[in-house]
Amino acid sequence: MQDHPPHELAPPPSEQPIKTPDWVKHAVFYQIFPDRFARSSRIEHLPGLKFQEWGAPPKIDSFQGGDLLGIVDKLPYLEELGVTALYLTPIFQSASNHRYHTYDYFKVDPLLGGDDALRELLDKAHERDIRVVLDGVFNHTGRGFWAFHHILENGGNSPYIDWFHVRDWPLHPYPSSKKQKTNYDAWWGLPALPKLNTDHPAVREHLYEVARHWIRFGIDGWRLDVPGEIDDDDFWRTFRQVVKGENPDAYICGEIWHEAKRWLAGDQFDAVMNYLFTSPALSFFAAETIRDEFSHPDLTFKSIDAKKFGKMVDQMFGNYDWEINFAQMNMLDSHDMPRALWITRDEAALRLCVLLQMTMPGAPCIYYGDEVGVTGGVDPDCRRAFPWHDESQWNYDLLKFYQRAIALRRSHAVLRVGSFESLHAKGEVYAFRRQLNDSEAVVVFNAGKKPTEVTLPVEKSRFAEFHQVWPLETHQERSVADEGMVCQVPARDVLVLIREA
Repeated sequence: MQDHPPHELAPPPSEQPIKTPDWVKHAVFYQIFPDRFARSSRIEHLPGLKFQEWGAPPKIDSFQGGDLLGIVDKLPYLEELGVTALYLTPIFQSASNHRYHTYDYFKVDPLLGGDDALRELLDKAHERDIRVVLDGVFNHTGRGFWAFHHILENGGNSPYIDWFHVRDWPLHPYPSSKKQKTNYDAWWGLPALPKLNTDHPAVREHLYEVARHWIRFGIDGWRLDVPGEIDDDDFWRTFRQVVKGENPDAYICGEIWHEAKRWLAGDQFDAVMNYLFTSPALSFFAAETIRDEFSHPDLTFKSIDAKKFGKMVDQMFGNYDWEINFAQMNMLDSHDMPRALWITRDEAALRLCVLLQMTMPGAPCIYYGDEVGVTGGVDPDCRRAFPWHDESQWNYDLLKFYQRAIALRRSHAVLRVGSFESLHAKGEVYAFRRQLNDSEAVVVFNAGKKPTEVTLPVEKSRFAEFHQVWPLETHQERSVADEGMVCQVPARDVLVLIREA
């Protein structure tokens, strides 16, 4: 039952300083597609249910049986990896393996273990200081959504007729031919995804109550699916008030693939999935091997040099307040695009990209399985099952690298919340400086296949105060010159120097 009065339109943005959750700035996220991450033997499914064999080539409509208790069972693995936050793609009742076709926002899908499994996941994750962010799909529902079903049964007599954009009835949710057009608005015209009428006050209140309910249940924030398609700033301002009213520390992250100033002024989202980080990172570090088969209106891959890369980085950070930049979800891939290893076709390039995630402002996000070498092209290939069933498929050297790269970030606050300044961008070498109070970090990337020497503008008096924290195995020579600090950087590697407070 609703125990809150209907919400009035949110006021316009105030002049208050922008504030994002502090924990996000220090977080390392891990994105999980629940059906494909881990299957637990503790879920008691109804007898006779059948799943696709774990690890079989994924299909658009196949279920491999991953569940929320499977995630609980793997929390020790995630903690050892260094993860401090989980982002789960949708978990509510749905008739699809990805669960973007919601039919009940107030119930966790029984195939995932139901509400009890989410309760255990939240409790066990929080015991390990791991946060959990859920996916909110509020622009559209599935055909099985109860209000849409009511219209299917009652046509124009349904009290819920205005919850959707219905042009005629009876509805045609399953067109009998290509000539039969869907007579209601649907996401990308797909009949399975009827678009909600978020201008309707009851729809708005229903969605606000969903947001409030799960924050009260204990989740740590929302990732919002295609929020730009709810073209209504007041809707999102009120959504923020509802969420932050329950938990001021909750994270609100939107799926916006392009520049997002409209939503990141401090009155709507805390951050977005930062695809403006993804494209330049992969394009620079995999300049010689990058694939261009994948296309997206806002995400392109093509070879670039350090100068172009540096300009893209400066533009990315220049778009937003630094409070926002520190909370952005910096990712290399996701369930909506091919895996980074598939795009780069080069493990060395992937490693350089990961080190960029771990040394730049913004919260790094790892797509499940990347750390053991899982690859895959466009959907559904990018949604393969995690190979728990066959550890011979694991790239243990890559896993160790991820653990050490994450530990590097977590060991030095200056790499998480220090200021950012570009120092050098030429050819295949890019360098920047981070500063936090009296701590300082200098980070130099060499994307080339040969060792290189670079001179950076570092005060001579501070030269001796820096110590090398990456690479871990070899010591790189440094010297001081009139122009600054002269650094030797290995081929296809990164030099990270820290001056502690």
